[in-house]
Amino acid sequence: MFSLLTFVILLGVLIFVHESGHFLMAKRAGVRVERFSLGFGPVLFSRTVNGTLYSLCAVPLGGFVKMAGDAAGEAKGGRDEYCSQPVFKRALIVACGPFMNYLTGIICFILVFWIGYPSLGTKVGLVLDGYGAQAAGMLKGDRIISIDGSKTLYWEDIQRLVRLKQSSANVLVVVDRDGKSLELDVRLKAGPEAGIKPGAFLGVSPAEETVMIKRGFLESVRQGVLRSGELTVLTYKAFWWMITGRLSLRDSVTGPVGIFVITSKAVSAGISAVLSLAAVLSLSLAIFNLLPFPVLDGGHLAFLLLEKLRGRPLSARAENIVGNAGMYALILMAVFVTYNDVLRFFGDRIKHFFR
Repeated sequence: MFSLLTFVILLGVLIFVHESGHFLMAKRAGVRVERFSLGFGPVLFSRTVNGTLYSLCAVPLGGFVKMAGDAAGEAKGGRDEYCSQPVFKRALIVACGPFMNYLTGIICFILVFWIGYPSLGTKVGLVLDGYGAQAAGMLKGDRIISIDGSKTLYWEDIQRLVRLKQSSANVLVVVDRDGKSLELDVRLKAGPEAGIKPGAFLGVSPAEETVMIKRGFLESVRQGVLRSGELTVLTYKAFWWMITGRLSLRDSVTGPVGIFVITSKAVSAGISAVLSLAAVLSLSLAIFNLLPFPVLDGGHLAFLLLEKLRGRPLSARAENIVGNAGMYALILMAVFVTYNDVLRFFGDRIKHFFR
């Protein structure tokens, strides 16, 4: 029950942040907002304040901001209507939703680094066959102290330092073995994840030893920004790999069912895990929404760019046709993702039930 409540609150906060971006920028641009709704379905609560109807609905899987004259067929030419604003202002209103999600993701990552989070220590748990660590004589139980003179306190330090190197390069690894320091000359090699994560591989896996990592505030800010940037680059690469068939769409996307399962695991791991999940989801929501697909914010931005280039907007009929096609495609995608999540996370139980 607590996991379900966390899931609803987390999703609701991310949607609220997104819609608040549109809302605040619309107000700033002088556009009249008729309704701000969080959720869909039956209205649980509503109140009108300064001409805007605020409502909370039963299904927390979305939300919307209804602006005056935000559709070509509804516009009457009023100065406070969305369609009466110049292209630049409308683009800012559209882009501010994803921007707020992206900013929220960065803030969540900063909090993770500042509050502290569990990570693996530098003790070697497994030395893999055929890699440089084995050839250099590294053994299970060794503790990696430094790589090329840079100290390693956590396993992620090892990953970061190695990833910066070229595969086939040699690195000087200092290990602690039974209280004695040993220097090992390790030749790197492209690892099993080289197609997804750039860099090389020592050929070792960590032991099941966890330590708590805490950073200072300024370092947390730096790390939060860097982690957000890395995730952004990796996400866009993943999109491209899915388009080109390098990554399976079935194994690479998840929806509300999958997010609920992941949230349940994060709740049991503590506040840092929940904040990490919130950061990833918020950044992913921002990135996904900026894709140039009809119905999404990126699609609206593409329409605005086309309007700027043509000197006039698309006709209401053309925009409706493209928008409806995008909506149907999005619904089909949601059905596919939900079906896939059910099979992925509950497939064994379903098979067992029907036996």
